[in-house]
Amino acid sequence: MKCVIALFAFSAIVVASDPDPVLWSAESIKHIDKRLASKLNDKKMAAEKLGQFDNHELALVRREGSGDAEQHVKLADIFVVVSGEAMVQVGGTMMNGKHTSENELLGSSITGGTKNRLRPGDVFHIPANAPHQVLVGSGKQFVYMTIKVNEP
Repeated sequence: MKCVIALFAFSAIVVASDPDPVLWSAESIKHIDKRLASKLNDKKMAAEKLGQFDNHELALVRREGSGDAEQHVKLADIFVVVSGEAMVQVGGTMMNGKHTSENELLGSSITGGTKNRLRPGDVFHIPANAPHQVLVGSGKQFVYMTIKVNEP
């Protein structure tokens, strides 16, 4: 039990000032996902930031419903699928887009673009400034690591 507690406690955010390599074990990811499952918001989504580094950050995300359309002007997203399945629509035109913070937009949906089916083990790169939306089917769940990379 001490090992699990250590892993669970280790899920605190790692910051850039820590120069050592960081490992999130499969077991620690399962514990974080279990915690996220009990913290879903009204859009059936929960996320936990795992690390903040000089030019990138990592988070674990759990979705049991579709998300808003998103557009990060200066951040690329890399999704590493842990479990479940979703469609990710990328490109096209964001509908009803509004700035939620500097360089970040949220919208109701995307018209056009390309839909990509993601499954466990898939890795998906979404370039900075590309509108995208995660679409999760009714009764389904989708868990993924997102790596947000600052693009110059």
